[in-house]
Amino acid sequence: MTNQLFTSMKIAEGFFNSQFEPDKNFDLCIKEIMIKNLPTLTVYVSGLVNGDSLTDILSELQRDNEEEEILDEQDYFHAHFNYYGVDLAKSIDDFMLGVLSGRVGFVTKSGYCYLAEFRNYPGRNPEEPDNEKVIRGSRDGFAENIILNTALVRRRIRSEKLRFQMHHVTTYSQTDVVLSYMSDLVNDKHLNWLVERLQQIRHDGLTMSDKSLEEWLFKQKYHPLPFVRYTERPDIVAAHILEGHIAIMVDTSPSVMLVPVTMFHLLQHAEEYRQAPLVGTMMRFLRFGAVILSFLLLPFWYLLVTHPELLPDKLAFIGINEKGEIPIFLQILIADIGIEYLRIAAIHTPTPLSTAMGLIAGIIIGQIAIDVGLFSSEIVLYTAITAIFTFAIPNYELSISVKVFRLMLLSATALFGINGFFIGGFLIFTYLCSLKPMNVPYLWPLVPFFPKAFARVIIRTPMSEDAPRPFIVNAKKRKRV
Repeated sequence: MTNQLFTSMKIAEGFFNSQFEPDKNFDLCIKEIMIKNLPTLTVYVSGLVNGDSLTDILSELQRDNEEEEILDEQDYFHAHFNYYGVDLAKSIDDFMLGVLSGRVGFVTKSGYCYLAEFRNYPGRNPEEPDNEKVIRGSRDGFAENIILNTALVRRRIRSEKLRFQMHHVTTYSQTDVVLSYMSDLVNDKHLNWLVERLQQIRHDGLTMSDKSLEEWLFKQKYHPLPFVRYTERPDIVAAHILEGHIAIMVDTSPSVMLVPVTMFHLLQHAEEYRQAPLVGTMMRFLRFGAVILSFLLLPFWYLLVTHPELLPDKLAFIGINEKGEIPIFLQILIADIGIEYLRIAAIHTPTPLSTAMGLIAGIIIGQIAIDVGLFSSEIVLYTAITAIFTFAIPNYELSISVKVFRLMLLSATALFGINGFFIGGFLIFTYLCSLKPMNVPYLWPLVPFFPKAFARVIIRTPMSEDAPRPFIVNAKKRKRV
């Protein structure tokens, strides 16, 4: 395959001027330079390249004083422009995509085309993610630069088996999507499934980057639960890749998706592995308990309040001493939704003011509502406790899903009493059991039940134990080296 994509440099210049319209794009640079005695056309986007490096390289290639006959342009170009990051352009589309991705394009006098690596994407430096902080551990995190993100993973896995498979999806944005995995561990069926889904995407662009891609890959539609695990920590991504998972990186997004995962993967946190195994196990139990209580506490308490005959005498204190003017169900609903409004307001409030706003809304407004008789104090108490349990869930997407299911169960309990509570809980549990993203049971190893695997899920085993890789990833090597 030849890289002579144009018959001459002048024809190439006319083509790029017609495509890019540099008079309407101030950041597009199309200019003629000299590689020693060889006239060459350069094409690049000024905001995406390292201008200092490009200038240094080109300044060393000034024209010689002595005229020289050029017999072979390709040999001459390679001899004088011996930059390590230069590649042959395979097609005009490949050349255009390279330029728009931040590479510098070169077209020689006879139309031979090259792409040189001078990319320097604007973005943040690696810093610790706000929602995945640890007391001990690394403080670096992914940024919006996909090249930087791959380097952070490569730094932790220094193996020739690590792969970063690049794909370009959508029509206009041509978004870079990278599948990262270990070639000797990854399940080929899972990898091929992802590649096929990427090739099936027909859309203008991934404006919401990773979240848009998740919906395209898993046909999520109106399912509230996340089918991937999002993380901004390179150490978490590296640990999952070594287990046989596949990491999906999307350019412009600091979050990396991990697949395949179950609900128990969403409940893990890096802090468990930064503490002693016993302490990590205790933290897991607390976190699992938070999920269950976040889902069941309010509906179960409402059931006991509205059906006091279910309470034994020793628990007769559970209930409402002073009823408000609003029905109990509406009180719970308003308070629960009010906390969600508070969360949304905190997101859109500058950080120095968000803490003060939370104190005002949580204490003053809640107390006034109790004093005027709109709410009972027990409603505020149990709603606040439930909110704490919800915030203890490490995965944000899962915590919102739990809140949706809690409102469903609460509504079923309010409408049908004790039958609604148990039937609603059973239907939600059945729904969870039916989910199989990438043909992996969402509740594995609870449903179907695998005792040994479930023990490893709830107990943080010491690293020195020879625990096999998770069964659900179906890695080529289950035994760790």
